[in-house]
Amino acid sequence: MTKPIVYFLCTGNSCRSQIAEGWARQLGGDAIDVYSAGVEAHGLNPRAVATMKEAGIDISHHQSKFIDNDLLHRADYVITLCGDANDRCPVTPPHVHRLHWGFEDPAKAVGTEEEIEGKFREVRDAIRSRIQLFLDELAGRSAQ
Repeated sequence: MTKPIVYFLCTGNSCRSQIAEGWARQLGGDAIDVYSAGVEAHGLNPRAVATMKEAGIDISHHQSKFIDNDLLHRADYVITLCGDANDRCPVTPPHVHRLHWGFEDPAKAVGTEEEIEGKFREVRDAIRSRIQLFLDELAGRSAQ
């Protein structure tokens, strides 16, 4: 059986989708192929890198990328992490499972440095929990 391809999409592929890609690679291991992209490319958010580093995951080598239509059509799961990406994502073939997990954009957080870092941690941890649930669901399907 081939590994499922999971494609995380967000507006700028700078923060939430990068965090999701990092967690999915770490938690999914060799069971899935993981990619991320954006409807735009805004560059990698340094706070996302720092927040993931706190969790022991290095995403500093990631790059902000535009959606690859070939990959979009080969994916088994396309998961949008923000409403904008969900609205602007190109049409996918019927075999692609489209999921939408809306997460607040930590890059738009305001307040003290401590409050902004707290928002990044909150979103990072929420994404981790949702990915673990998704991976558990996938494992359950493949065991049937």
